[in-house]
Amino acid sequence: MTRAARQRLWLLLGVAVLLALALWQARRDRAAAPGTLLGLDPATVSRIELRLGNGAALRYARRDGHWWRTDGTPARMDDARIDALAGIAAAPVEHWRPAGDLDPAKVGLAPPRAVLMLDGHALRFGGVAAIGHRCYVQYGTRVALVSLRYMPQVPRDEKLALH
Repeated sequence: MTRAARQRLWLLLGVAVLLALALWQARRDRAAAPGTLLGLDPATVSRIELRLGNGAALRYARRDGHWWRTDGTPARMDDARIDALAGIAAAPVEHWRPAGDLDPAKVGLAPPRAVLMLDGHALRFGGVAAIGHRCYVQYGTRVALVSLRYMPQVPRDEKLALH
């Protein structure tokens, strides 16, 4: 075997080792990723209940592909606005912690600023983190840090019902 052929063989072997290490690292990173708030596809959510602070709960249901307000007189709602609430199910989590590791009062979860129920799954939204634009969200026995853009907002105009 010539010297050039040996060099090419070592180079090829080095590239194969680097590729194997990159694939291993990608698989490991994917397994360690915190995931999303809920394992739900937002398109499959059919019932939403939103309670902001101490206010009354707003209830919505998907019927025939459109969102309807179901508390009080049924009214058709702006689909994009309610789909955004359903989309919170797929909010990427930056970090999960056991709820017992945090003082609920210090992170705004006692009482929560908002409670969002998506098909019976309760997400309790707390305060804003000290660093970055993130908020605390409790789901079951864990608390997540997610982007503040996923915090349910007070409806600008709850008269968005379509008649």
